[in-house]
Amino acid sequence: MYTRMRVLGAALALAIGIASYGALVEPRASAAATGEAVVQPVLDRLTSDDGAPGALAEVRNGTGATVLTSGVADLGTDAPMRGDSSFRIGSMTKPFTATVVLQLVGEHRIALDAPVERYLPGVVRGSGNDGRHITVRDLLQHTSRLPDYLTYYTPQDALADRYAHHDPVDLLRIALAHPPVTPTTDSGWSYSNTNYLLAAMLIEKVTGHSYGTEVRQRILTPLGLHETSAPGDATGIPGPHPRGYVRPAADADPIDVTEFNPSVAFGGGNMISSASDMSRFFDALLHGRLLRPAELAEMQHVVSTGHEDGSAYGLGLQRWSLPCGGVFWGHMGDIFGFQTMSGSTTDGRQATVMANLDPGGTDAQDADVKAAVTTALCA
Repeated sequence: MYTRMRVLGAALALAIGIASYGALVEPRASAAATGEAVVQPVLDRLTSDDGAPGALAEVRNGTGATVLTSGVADLGTDAPMRGDSSFRIGSMTKPFTATVVLQLVGEHRIALDAPVERYLPGVVRGSGNDGRHITVRDLLQHTSRLPDYLTYYTPQDALADRYAHHDPVDLLRIALAHPPVTPTTDSGWSYSNTNYLLAAMLIEKVTGHSYGTEVRQRILTPLGLHETSAPGDATGIPGPHPRGYVRPAADADPIDVTEFNPSVAFGGGNMISSASDMSRFFDALLHGRLLRPAELAEMQHVVSTGHEDGSAYGLGLQRWSLPCGGVFWGHMGDIFGFQTMSGSTTDGRQATVMANLDPGGTDAQDADVKAAVTTALCA
């Protein structure tokens, strides 16, 4: 669920070191082509210096794929991280949600610049928030000024009853009890998970089907993404997967939070995937296999986030500059147990990285997850 899920980790300055090193998983291209030699040290830094129990990265360059791992998947058994792992992807869910909305735009069932009120009449009201003055585009681009419900319903709250179902209307009510936020950027951008809560509700209202059904039928099945799902209330992670951990304080032991009800994240962060599936998804998205040219162009129309890294945000899609020149597109993700990032260039390079600690990671973990992606794409 991106930045809001990292609230417990913001003040941490200490981390434990777990000295386990990576294994190469087939199939693979040459090390020179995939950047194994330069990506592996970044993964090892995540597990030896930054405090994550384990990490993995998949790197693709059009001629093959290499999966690199470091550290452990399970602190109880010291089982090594598997390259074919599935994991929770947090806010990397948002590009899936945005893609479905934009497909509905292409089908003329939704208008990007129509007010949310047209599709969800009377739903967005309270404390100065008004769906009559918020467009569908505003939801997807985080320019709605809607308060983030995760500011007020914190990770501690959610973990207090981790198996509870969360109705999106109840989560929305938490947000709408507070006034609109004041953006800190001239673009009006302000990240809020409430936007994608509403985007998923909009999908369900327009189609008459569940959000998960639409994602599966429109994206997962056509692309053959068999390790990706929107699990609804299912509390486990299917298939081979690492344990996911949080660290509630700098001097605390990690807590296993692998199992919980992800309905608290809904359309903004509830999905499960794998590194291979994420790379294939972004490659298909950027090469027009999911959206028509007009809708893909809208998705890539960005506004500044005001972040120091110079990132910009489209419609459910982030853009960053590469240190070696050019740009890449993708998204970051944070949810209980997992920090993730996936990026792709338009010339066919992809990289996906996961660390199995969140919240409770350090600022260095944040930086190294991104460094692993950019290093891979530049190699």
